Amino acid sequence: MSLRLGDIAPNFKAQTTAGEIDLYEYLGTGWGVLFSHPADYTPVCTTELGKTASLQAEFEKRNVKVLALSVDPLDKHKGWINDINETQHVTVGFPIIADEDKSIAHAYGMIHPNASETFTVRSLFIIGPDKKVKLMITYPASTGRNFVEVLRVIDSLQLTANFSVATPADWKEGEDVIVVPAVSTEDAIKKFPKGVNVVKPYLRYTPQPNK
Repeated sequence: MSLRLGDIAPNFKAQTTAGEIDLYEYLGTGWGVLFSHPADYTPVCTTELGKTASLQAEFEKRNVKVLALSVDPLDKHKGWINDINETQHVTVGFPIIADEDKSIAHAYGMIHPNASETFTVRSLFIIGPDKKVKLMITYPASTGRNFVEVLRVIDSLQLTANFSVATPADWKEGEDVIVVPAVSTEDAIKKFPKGVNVVKPYLRYTPQPNK
């Protein structure tokens, strides 16, 4: 069965550019982003790892650890990191997994036979502190991923995990949020002292509660 939202993210031990890691131990009680690449020395992925490295402080602020993966061996990973650092003007500080036997790729459904029999597709997973998969997204090889969007989703996930709210389309940190349907308007008014704007009985906005 393929991995789905809400499933427990499979644990694994792997060799990485930062040494051997156990996924669960690496994440600890924090959040994680695991994203895969078809192969080392690919142009779009070079820019993606560079962008992720440039956003490292933003991930750390959110208690998120990042892991990249491809099926290439460690020596290629290390050479590729040198190229990424040089061309993207960054320092890659997160581990890149060497999944040579494709065991992790198969556990996470990263290989799609109709796209490639051998390469991992460009999938990204957000893993919560409960080790459950909170987001799954797969991009075609020709389109670079938007890691600012990944941060936006993490902000939403972390907010909605702690409050009875959801986030509307294009929401950004600090903007109004939506009261979830499970909370009555009467209870929402008590729960959210900053105010509740009732547009429709099912569409009610309130200022972000932790701001």
